[in-house]
Amino acid sequence: MMIFNKLITASILSSAVAFAPTTPSSSHRAVSILHSTVTDEASSTTANSVSAGDRDILIRSARGEETERTPVWLMRQAGRYMSAFRQYSDKYPFRERSETPSMAIELSLQCHRAYGMDGIIMFSDILTPLPTLGIEFDVVKGIGPVISTEVKSEEDVDKLLDENSVDFDETLPFIREILGTLSKEAEEANTSLIGFVGAPFTLAAYTIEGKSSKHCLTTKKMMMADDTGSSKAMSMFLDKIATMIGNYACHQIDCGAQVIQVFESWAHQMSPSQFEQFAKPAAQKAIKIIKEKHPDVPVIYFANGGSAYLERQRDMGADMIAVDWSVDMAEARKILGPDIPISGNIDPTILFGSKEQIEQAVRDCIDKAGGPGKHLMNLGHGVMQGTPEEAVGWLVDECKRYKGKDA
Repeated sequence: MMIFNKLITASILSSAVAFAPTTPSSSHRAVSILHSTVTDEASSTTANSVSAGDRDILIRSARGEETERTPVWLMRQAGRYMSAFRQYSDKYPFRERSETPSMAIELSLQCHRAYGMDGIIMFSDILTPLPTLGIEFDVVKGIGPVISTEVKSEEDVDKLLDENSVDFDETLPFIREILGTLSKEAEEANTSLIGFVGAPFTLAAYTIEGKSSKHCLTTKKMMMADDTGSSKAMSMFLDKIATMIGNYACHQIDCGAQVIQVFESWAHQMSPSQFEQFAKPAAQKAIKIIKEKHPDVPVIYFANGGSAYLERQRDMGADMIAVDWSVDMAEARKILGPDIPISGNIDPTILFGSKEQIEQAVRDCIDKAGGPGKHLMNLGHGVMQGTPEEAVGWLVDECKRYKGKDA
């Protein structure tokens, strides 16, 4: 009977959220009530274990400081593996969720309430700022992002909007409200607020291909044409996006973000030489813009599938390099050297294993990174859909608990 009553209550509140006035305060309160009614009992014990240093432990780690324990957050920690999240993803289109402040705020907070990671990351998408350049996209359920604006020539690049005159408050007005509210929530929760952007190459390739691509062939043809000099569209496009992305990250910081992660999500599409020639200079330009304006805000660079050329990432200009799960943490530490702060890199599929396997993976990763407090724990990619919710709690709990082999 208790479960039945909760389901009825959740249904009523869900309807209330859908038809309530859309003022930020009223809709956010209604959404928060819905979340707490349905999911509070599933919360991890970690979420209630707070110490004074938790507020900035992730920030200090991202700057390269040794910390009192290994901090932890997870890519896609706000995701469909959570039943509370699916109450929204099953009902509302992605852009409505990510661009409606009340929903984006709630979806950002759910996982932290449940598991107590060391950071709250804004629920958004790497493609979100593309419309500031006149590039239109949608996220289609079952297909993913679909970009309708064609960019394949120098003329196409010239037609895009000026990257230097973007007013993010005008073009993306929801970002300030989302991050402003999350900043207050993070302070009250004694934790950090993470912002993020897509790296220029990934955004360019996504736009050029128009959707997810197995071989990225059109983009690679444009890179080859750029290399021969027959068309400089690729270089022009990367340069334009780099400026916009650097400024967008600065805007997130101005709105309250304390750490920025740069996602090179399509790094696996490049050879080492292609990375060196195209993706790396563009990412370095974006990172330089961020660091020149906000030198004290740490920037993390993550090249998914880029472990094959990890040695080429030492001089990205970022404060920390995040590594994917395809490289052993001890080897990654060796390649980057002792002076490059590192984040990562547990295989996300481990979360489908037993509690003992998950806890052992956490301990192994921490040990290989140099011991507790010597790196920033994360997965080597995002939390996968279908991941058991309790598995995320086990990972976070063990990371916070582990004191080292000799403890």
